Amino acid sequence: MYALELQRLRSAELRRTAQEERLAREAVRSRRAARRAESAGDGAPAAGPHTGRPRRQRLPRTA
Repeated sequence: MYALELQRLRSAELRRTAQEERLAREAVRSRRAARRAESAGDGAPAAGPHTGRPRRQRLPRTA
């Protein structure tokens, strides 16, 4: 009987932890989506460079 109660408590705790992690992931996703929508509204590219420097052209690799 004691082992069954322990198992129920562990199970309930795991469910709570999983729910908290789901909520945290959902919050992160919504913040990212809000930032993307905000940057897209400004006319700036969402995945653009952080600096105004042009990207260096790399030479192709030789065999």
